[in-house]
Amino acid sequence: MKINKLDLIISIYIFCIAVSELMGGKTLPLVNILGYQLNASVAIFVLPLIFTINDVITETYGKERTRSIIRSGLIVIALILIFSLISTQLPPSRRFESTESAYDLIFTTSARIAFASLTAFTLAEFLDVFIFAKIREKLGKSRLWLRNNASNFLAQFVDTLIFMTLAFWAFDKAPASNINFLWSLILPYWLLKCFMSVLETPFVYLGVKWLKKEKHDN
Repeated sequence: MKINKLDLIISIYIFCIAVSELMGGKTLPLVNILGYQLNASVAIFVLPLIFTINDVITETYGKERTRSIIRSGLIVIALILIFSLISTQLPPSRRFESTESAYDLIFTTSARIAFASLTAFTLAEFLDVFIFAKIREKLGKSRLWLRNNASNFLAQFVDTLIFMTLAFWAFDKAPASNINFLWSLILPYWLLKCFMSVLETPFVYLGVKWLKKEKHDN
């Protein structure tokens, strides 16, 4: 049974998007630094992989192919959100009544959080592809590690900044109070994403080599 490599990578990409939306609400403690507890969403384990896959496909098939996949991913996010809202509004059967409240608690996503997630993801994904392609135009095919991490670092900063601001800005608080609070969330979470991106750099090389072999064989 043969599986097309590009199809498999796109499937993993969609998986990462889906679990980020459905399961990313859970946070876990990572490390305590000088009394400061660093927490992160469980999505931290898959979010950097999304940007890594972008770079692998862009390097192998070009930026337009990646942009098409991103647009498809955005449709998936929108469909998940819409279906979650619809399914939580439908009446439960008698057997399901006892677990209805837990189901609604898990799958009901506020409009503000959904808007923040979709907006941040859209801008960051296309920015990642744009930066990666621009660096490739300047440096050629060398220094893949630089293109991968530079585009990831910048795109993930934009993703974190926009999401945290749209989701958690308190309109009843002073701007200085909001900025201090948001920065305490944005900086450690962005640094975690950068760290994960660096760890995944070898997989970018492996992924590109893996995809190019099938592309040449075809």
